[in-house]
Amino acid sequence: MHPYKRSLRVSDLIREEVANIIMYKIKHKTLGFITVTGAKVSNDLKNATVYLSVLNTEDSLKTVKKLNSSASFIKGELGRRLKMKYVPSLIFRIDESIEYGRKIDKILDNIKDNSKSERSSFDEDEDLF
Repeated sequence: MHPYKRSLRVSDLIREEVANIIMYKIKHKTLGFITVTGAKVSNDLKNATVYLSVLNTEDSLKTVKKLNSSASFIKGELGRRLKMKYVPSLIFRIDESIEYGRKIDKILDNIKDNSKSERSSFDEDEDLF
């Protein structure tokens, strides 16, 4: 028996294959630099959401629209590469977790800077006594 669910194994495989298809088969010059960060497949293996990170964030909506319009082509390529009875329908979305991580890092940096300034002002107060 496998250590984790089939949908998780298929998700990993779809992420790798979709990244390969986008890199070598999609010929849109306006797509820009795309990273496929993950894929989530439903338990019945009928639907898959593919998460992307786009280097130029201003073009991210255009990129997602172009990939969603090319979803049937990508699904066909997946069907040729994967040995599955049903190939999941694909939906492309921007991965929000990267931006969320940046926001958390910024908050932690602000907290760190504030604690340093409070410590330095506390140290200056000790010199008065």
